[in-house]
Amino acid sequence: MGWFKRLKTGIQTATKFKKEVPDGLWYKCKQCNETSTRKELSENFYKCPHCNEHVRIGSHDYFQMIFDGQFTEMFSDIIAKDVLKFEDVKPYTQRLQRALKNTDLTDAITIATGKVNKKSLVIGAMDFSFIGGSMGAVVGERISRAVDYCIQQRIPLLIISKSGGARMMESAFSLMQMAKTSAKLSKLSRAGVPFFSLMTDPTTGGVTASFAMLGDINFSEPKALIGFAGPRVVKETIKQDLPEGFQTAEFLLDHGFLDFIVDRSELKEKIAELLLLFDKTYSTSEITTNE
Repeated sequence: MGWFKRLKTGIQTATKFKKEVPDGLWYKCKQCNETSTRKELSENFYKCPHCNEHVRIGSHDYFQMIFDGQFTEMFSDIIAKDVLKFEDVKPYTQRLQRALKNTDLTDAITIATGKVNKKSLVIGAMDFSFIGGSMGAVVGERISRAVDYCIQQRIPLLIISKSGGARMMESAFSLMQMAKTSAKLSKLSRAGVPFFSLMTDPTTGGVTASFAMLGDINFSEPKALIGFAGPRVVKETIKQDLPEGFQTAEFLLDHGFLDFIVDRSELKEKIAELLLLFDKTYSTSEITTNE
């Protein structure tokens, strides 16, 4: 009954959720400044029809693109709390309430399970629209429970990262999630269950320094910004000039940090290939999760 209760949110569709792409009839690309209709954009997998710039989209958009229709949302009842009573220009509680209202999401990552070409997959997809996709205690807990579920059910895990880093309003509790998620993924690896990491624009900060780079397969969308600290901070730290585009997906691919870059229109097909490639490995391997 434990897993059933965590799946109690039932079947979800993307129609009730607000997209990160603003509403309206027209869309002007920030990269090439060309204009297209919203219909053209959506039919092109939210890529600019003129320059192929990948527009930032939300978790439920990814779910619709990847899963075979229906999917089941998990762990959405885990909600952030302001245990530190944190306040900067406004209380953290107000920021949470605003994010909940404006996004119709419950935190910066949403976990769902479904089928991809009839093969089971659990996806954790981050949303930049929820407080900059920042990683707080809820993000860490949802990933941890997703890992436990994947081990128990022998289902591969895909995490789609899109984050500005740690959630400063949760202080050390946020930073602790780097170690927590990394340890959980080590347990998943020992169990022989695959973990695929898709990095989208932007994947930065503590997310990059933890679970985003720990996949059995690490891949990215084109031109995604991927890095830990900003270019100015890095330059001041190492006291050296930086190569042009050193935090782009293409640069990381050239230097061995990524396995491949995938166009969004080919994303489902590529994931299906990975599931087929790893199929015999995770379905027949022994579970070795003892600490």
